[in-house]
Amino acid sequence: MEEMEEELKCPVCGSFYREPLLLPCSHSLCQACARNILVQTPEAESPQSRRASGSADYDYLDLDKLSLYSEADSGYGSYGGFASAPATPCQKSPNGVRVFPPAVPPPPALLAPPPRNACLTCPLCHRSLLLDERGLRGFPRNRVLEGVIERYQQGKAAALRCQLCEKAPKEATAMCEQCDVFYCEPCRLRCHPPRGPLAKHRLVPPAQGRVSRRLSPRKIATCTDHELENHSMYCVPCKTPVCYQCLEEGRHASHEVKALGAMWKLHKSQLSQALNGLSDRAKEAKEFLVQLRNMVQQIQENSVEFEACLVAQCDALIDALNRRKAQLLSRVNKEHEHKLKVVRDQISHCTVKLRQTTGLMEYCLEVIKENDPSGFLQISDALIRRVHLTEDQWGKGTLTPRMTTDFDLNLDSAPLLQSIHQLDFVQMKASSPVPAPPILQLEECCTQNNSATLSWKQPPLSTVQVEGYILELDDGNGGQFREVYVGKETMCTVDGLHFNSTYSARVKAFNKTGVSPYSKTLVLQTSEGKTLPPCRCEMIASALLGREMVM
Repeated sequence: MEEMEEELKCPVCGSFYREPLLLPCSHSLCQACARNILVQTPEAESPQSRRASGSADYDYLDLDKLSLYSEADSGYGSYGGFASAPATPCQKSPNGVRVFPPAVPPPPALLAPPPRNACLTCPLCHRSLLLDERGLRGFPRNRVLEGVIERYQQGKAAALRCQLCEKAPKEATAMCEQCDVFYCEPCRLRCHPPRGPLAKHRLVPPAQGRVSRRLSPRKIATCTDHELENHSMYCVPCKTPVCYQCLEEGRHASHEVKALGAMWKLHKSQLSQALNGLSDRAKEAKEFLVQLRNMVQQIQENSVEFEACLVAQCDALIDALNRRKAQLLSRVNKEHEHKLKVVRDQISHCTVKLRQTTGLMEYCLEVIKENDPSGFLQISDALIRRVHLTEDQWGKGTLTPRMTTDFDLNLDSAPLLQSIHQLDFVQMKASSPVPAPPILQLEECCTQNNSATLSWKQPPLSTVQVEGYILELDDGNGGQFREVYVGKETMCTVDGLHFNSTYSARVKAFNKTGVSPYSKTLVLQTSEGKTLPPCRCEMIASALLGREMVM
């Protein structure tokens, strides 16, 4: 019910309709609001002349020029009298329609006669309507809308609140049966004083007033042209209810008419059928909203799960990198210990030899100081040989370091950095996963002279669709692989290979989702230049399969 509230509010004042008038454009306005936005038309332009000219409405832009108060305004204005009046700043209704405050009424002696012609512009569709001599009384009351508003207000607790409070309605303390308005105490004292013409009005408690309003009989709609007559027929061309006088002497005399009750039931049936289709759309919209809300929840859950999976994968990579880091550091430490051991052993060995050499030199210097020739000659030959022998021990390479200070280790991190930079998400389609690696059919693979024939197939239990295969061979010297075939066939013969060479071959499958892992690597040996039967080549290929490795 609350979603219907905007349909029950006047587009000018923004409040619930009060005495709504039904315009020919099917929109409604409060009677007071319609009076406030009347615009005077030129004196020379009467409704009859307008109808004779074939145009029933004013142009919306022309109305702007007819506004007495507006220079750059939209043309909506209200006039206490249609005599000239000073410019008055306009106000805006809650729905954005410009409405001018009523002009101060002049003294009775200067009061201008009422306008002969007036124009009303619908604030919703901007259609201009000329009023005849009856004025606003020429528009019928929208009794259905009044009934809907009455039921809506009765069904809400807000019906027991004041209807004149501007912002937050206060709780109603009284209802006037004659005014049919709920008042709070401040609004009652301000708008409904117990004196003057209002002294005879009967004020009742709000609850009693709601009951009396509900039990009050609905006013019967009367004809706008003949106020004393009720509607009895329906004019089909004009699409409006009419009375019997309209059919006898009015402008509907020659029109096609139908029974009011029959047309009432027919239009109710048509409206119900139209509502059925709209109801289906509304039901689909509600189901769609439920689906979208479920998608929001599922997206949030999948996001949390995917983030956890991503963090786990990255943590696993970091752990693997840390383990590899520890292994590499261990190798560096081993190299460090090895270098230190070699250098320290060389230091120790050189220190011992230097100590021995120094001792020999000191001993020889002391021997040279000896003055006994015979004693010196007895040991001189042995000392000379010993000195020469010691000198020879300090030969080439003895005083050269056995180990360099540089570490002959160079960490090649470029491939890993490239892989990290290429680390990205791969869009996987559940309906078409990546194919399984193909299986090489050894019994059909063979070599003959400088050509090789290879055959493969998909795994027996694989149901994944494959769009093609990629066959790769190395250069025959253990170098990099290169593509030699891309297509849908499962057998390929490669010519132009080198004689007496060993080639490695592998194959992978692909589809729209991605590329499968490689198959096992098959090693093939080409002939030495002589023509060999294919069967022997098959035996060579089979014998070399013992050297296959999983890529």
